[in-house]
Amino acid sequence: MCLIVFDYRPHTAAWLRLVANRDEFFARQSAPLGAWTDEPDIIGGRDLVAGGSWLAVHRRGRFAAVTNVRDPAIDAPPDGPSRGHLIPEALKADDLSAWLETLAGGKAYRYAGFNLLVGDHSALWHLHRGRDAIELKRLSAGLYGLSNATLDTPWPKLTFARQGLADSLAADRWPQSALAAMLQPGLDIDDQALPDTGVGLALERQLAPPFIRGETYGTRATTWLEWRQNGPLELSERRFGANASDLGVTHLSLFNGNWDSTRQT
Repeated sequence: MCLIVFDYRPHTAAWLRLVANRDEFFARQSAPLGAWTDEPDIIGGRDLVAGGSWLAVHRRGRFAAVTNVRDPAIDAPPDGPSRGHLIPEALKADDLSAWLETLAGGKAYRYAGFNLLVGDHSALWHLHRGRDAIELKRLSAGLYGLSNATLDTPWPKLTFARQGLADSLAADRWPQSALAAMLQPGLDIDDQALPDTGVGLALERQLAPPFIRGETYGTRATTWLEWRQNGPLELSERRFGANASDLGVTHLSLFNGNWDSTRQT
């Protein structure tokens, strides 16, 4: 994932509502939202090159998503594992907090920079592997955003998408208004407001909106998730090809550990 905004309310009926965009090269092969053939308890998209994921859930009731950190100053090991492998590891860990503490204690340096968001009904965690430190935080209730820096770094695309989610919830237009913000292909942004992540101004402009439309690289999936305390987990993925061509939608519901494929087009 390259952009995630979410509303975390641990003591309410809808404890997690989230929308996210995955940006990637269109030539990189991936599988759409669904059960993994070799790990049928995991439901999510899958990177068919390295075998990991960008966002997935586990049948027993756990969620995980990852974004890359775009920072040329990060010293990334040349033979490090794919950051997508963090998703199945997080979902299958017997003791999630202990596994996260191991990452925070230094194991995260094996990977290039990343943000990991992972949790269940008991807690939601954010782990950031940056240039100088690894930060692990148990989140309190609130509205948050993640892009390719750390939590709530006010990049224009993040603040726009987070406000879209806030408006969606306030106007009882979930998830429609939140998704509309994530599908915004252009923002009126002054160059001075753009981040400087070492890729040059032209590419910063291309990467600035929530939805990236391109020939070889762009937004490949928009996902929304709603997880209720005593109800189903709803998970929907809309996929795109080059120049924002529509490649279909999958919608799944999980209730009491059982998945129902309610709509696939």
